[in-house]
Amino acid sequence: MYTIFFCIYAVIALVGIVFFSLREFHMLQLNGYKTPEHSWWMKKNFKRYIFPLVLFAGQFIMLDTGYIMPLLIVFAVLNIFFSVLNKPGKKFKKPLKYTARVKRMMTTFFILVAVMFAIGTISGSTPCKCDNWKPFNDILSFIMVNSALYLTPLLVPLSNILNKPIETYIQHWYINDAKRILSEMPDLHKIGITGSYGKTSMKFYLSELLSSQYNTLKTPESFNTPMGVTITVRQHLKPTHEYFICEMGARRVHEIKELCEIAHPHDGIITSVGEQHLETFGSIDNILNTKFELADSVQSAGGKIYLNGDNDLIMKKAPQYKNAVTYGLKEHNNYRAGDISVSDRGTEFTVTAPDGENCRFTMKLLGEHNVQNVLGAIAYCHGIGIPMEKLILPVKRIAAVPHRLQLLDKGGNLTYIDDAYNSNPNGCRAALNVLGLFDACRILVTPGMVELGAKQEELNFEFGQEAAKACDYIILVGKTQTVPIYNGIKSAGYNMNNVYVADGLNEAISKVNEYKTDKKKIVLLENDLPDNY
Repeated sequence: MYTIFFCIYAVIALVGIVFFSLREFHMLQLNGYKTPEHSWWMKKNFKRYIFPLVLFAGQFIMLDTGYIMPLLIVFAVLNIFFSVLNKPGKKFKKPLKYTARVKRMMTTFFILVAVMFAIGTISGSTPCKCDNWKPFNDILSFIMVNSALYLTPLLVPLSNILNKPIETYIQHWYINDAKRILSEMPDLHKIGITGSYGKTSMKFYLSELLSSQYNTLKTPESFNTPMGVTITVRQHLKPTHEYFICEMGARRVHEIKELCEIAHPHDGIITSVGEQHLETFGSIDNILNTKFELADSVQSAGGKIYLNGDNDLIMKKAPQYKNAVTYGLKEHNNYRAGDISVSDRGTEFTVTAPDGENCRFTMKLLGEHNVQNVLGAIAYCHGIGIPMEKLILPVKRIAAVPHRLQLLDKGGNLTYIDDAYNSNPNGCRAALNVLGLFDACRILVTPGMVELGAKQEELNFEFGQEAAKACDYIILVGKTQTVPIYNGIKSAGYNMNNVYVADGLNEAISKVNEYKTDKKKIVLLENDLPDNY
């Protein structure tokens, strides 16, 4: 009878382990396979582990009831039900990708599970000379199988730690291969782009302008990590390419330096320095110094570093670099944009070059902050010798980067401004300014900002105050992390009847559709938190 119960329980437990581990692998992937970040995430989301822990503890309470075997099976089934509800499926915006790395981790994970199952099986089947010890052997066998099920959240990151030497070796091989490919193209001109925000937009705009004159490759989407750059080089770089635009992201000190050691950029652009990823950087000075690792690399290569001269933090460091070229809206910049005319149809502005040359540009993009990024792209292209008049048409052709103040006309009286990728204070302010351009019923849908460390509550409170000035209706997504925004809105004297707190995006969109107004509805979708929040 014992053997039958044990076999039934082992099969059920194995099914539970599969489903339970899928969610953990998914979250580990979203946390960049970084065990410290994943550990922090587990601590922050401890509530999701309470139910399995209660089941785990409950079985020990019932050891002396005489029904431990059937109860273990019941508990395992309950845990499977819980795991299936939380497995990575269609409800996730970014599903689990079964990359080679994930498959290797899964192999290590199931080896660990197999070891625990083996110990449980051997202990349960080992004959005991003393009858007093036989019950202990039975219980030990179930505990080992049980541990494999309920300790899955720990076994997943453990498999990542055990695989680290292998992953490090594999990554180094791929990175060295990418370096070899780049070294074999001495005529390829490489441009590094970094910043707390605006770097992806800058990459797209610069690519549009350079592509009008040269065969240009850019890192796709948000491929701004060492492996993202490596994949781009190994899979997409061709001998015919003349320019390579490399977006460089960072969440920790020295990560830009690591990217520069792969790409060895000739020139660079720093779009901004701000309170993005404060949680992992620790301080604004760490962010500033890390972004300027690109400037250090470019200066040693004898190239130019293009700097957003309107950013006060950037201008603190700019005097240290003789090769710096500044761009912005303020008078002191080398390349300056002025006479700006912004409407809900687009933007016009005049660019003044260091030699005094002027040129008028028109673009479909909305807002003064977009003028800054396009100006940076114009400055770079003009700096390498492209006449400004040849950039007029490419600038006019520039389209909004997906999910970055992208206008989506839904027909009838409804238009969305999709700014889902913005998650920083400056970007949120700029988005509210764009929303204010429209003579319409202005609606904000947002879950707020994250990864801002100790300043997260303060900055979200300020965001709420600013939203109160710009919006007719405000819908907050998520009842926990939006509390500071709610308080900020309330402190501004806003009509709280026009504020709604939704559990999820679908509920928020349904609420948008319920609002009745004679004006056109303009809905700003500001930030879309990843699945691990």
